[in-house]
This record gives sequence, structure tokens and C-alpha cells, in this order.
Amino acid sequence: MIKLSALIIDDEFHARENLKAMLGDYCPEIEVIGEAESAQTARKIIYEKNPEVIFLDINMPVMDGFDFLESLPERNFSVVFVSAHMEYGIRAVKARAVDYLLKPLSIKELQLCVKNLININKKDTQVPANETSGKHKIVLTHFQGFSVYETNEIIRFEAENNYTKVFIAGKKPMTISKPLKYFEDTGGEGFFRIHKSHLINLKFLKEFINQDGGYVILQDGTKLEISRRKISEFTEKVKTILK
Repeated sequence: MIKLSALIIDDEFHARENLKAMLGDYCPEIEVIGEAESAQTARKIIYEKNPEVIFLDINMPVMDGFDFLESLPERNFSVVFVSAHMEYGIRAVKARAVDYLLKPLSIKELQLCVKNLININKKDTQVPANETSGKHKIVLTHFQGFSVYETNEIIRFEAENNYTKVFIAGKKPMTISKPLKYFEDTGGEGFFRIHKSHLINLKFLKEFINQDGGYVILQDGTKLEISRRKISEFTEKVKTILK
């Protein structure tokens, strides 16, 4: 059984304890690894424990749930808003929340939410191999569902705040609510992170120019800066790929 680590953020003690008890009694797939009554405490727990899911209250003092998400430099977790108010649904969609649960919580709604979280986690972690061609696929999960592409269709990934913009050959770019590090870990050997903001598919590399600090040009004409400290590793990687 897949088990997801979770953090509960709510300024009300009884609300945190109630949700924790409901998850413990009815959702064994969730392991609560922390509770926070404020954004400051929550930020510390996120950095230390890296939860996979956050159950987040919206109306909190000092910083509300939406402002809290925007304040994070990186967002590598799923978000479920928990609120006593219905009027924030549109903002929750724009914040790319997985679900929006209303207080008082319903056991059935909570279980459906957790089921959805598990399904999303499966799609994110399974990067299946195509047994007939030896090519790999990558699953891009977005708010409307998910899309599956061969990795050799992906030109590059670009960090965009807490998200990643994915450039696909012959397609419009997609913005995915995953940090660039996620794609660096799952993209495979054909990808190389040339800069803190750029991960490229070496299949689409056209030129490397060791001038003006160093940059690469891709087959579609895109020119990207390469970090100086990455140049040596990059050139060795290209040699390996071309052997």
C-alpha cells in the first residue's frame, strides 16, 4: 500500500486534532508527520521533513493559506485546502490544489480526496519503459489530468518560480506544478541540468559556445546560458552520449 506523508496546517488546535484523528481512523494511506499552527512553523517542518501532502487551512492570522504557498521558494508537494468557507474555490483552482474540503469534514469526501492523492502519486512516480522500443516515457501531471510523452519528445525544462515549464517538440509549452529538481531526477540519462533554471535534452543540442560565459544552442534555435561550474561536467557528458 502506498503511504503518503502529510503535514496539517491550521491555527485551530481542535481542527488539527480532528483532521489527524479522521485520517488515522479512515485513511491509512496517509501518515501525518507534523502539525503547524502558523506559516512560520509550517515552513520549518516542510524544509526538515519534506511532506508529500499538505492539508492547509485558508483563514489564518498574519499569513493566509494562499499567501503562504506564494511565499515558498519551491513547492514539491500536493495541496488540499481545508476551509469552513465555500467562496475560495476559484482561488484554490488557480493555486493548483488537488482538492478543497469543507468543514465540518465528511468522511466520504476525505476518503475520496485521499484516493485522488494516491492516484496522482502513482502517475508522478511511475515513469514506465516502452518494452518494444526501449524508449522511456514521462508523465506530466497537470490540474486537468495528465499527459504521457516519450522523453525524446521533450526538448527542455525551465524553472518558473515553484513550477516547471516543459517544452515539447511540436507542442505548446506546458506548465507543471513540480520543481525542476523532480524532472532532473526522473528524466533519465539523456537530460542534463546546465543551469539552475534549465534542464535540456541532449538529443536536441546543436552547439556549445565557450564564449560570453558559455551557452548552448538547441535545434529549435533556443540559446541558453550554461553555468561555468557545469561546463566541464557538461562536455564529459556529451562525449559519453556521443560514444
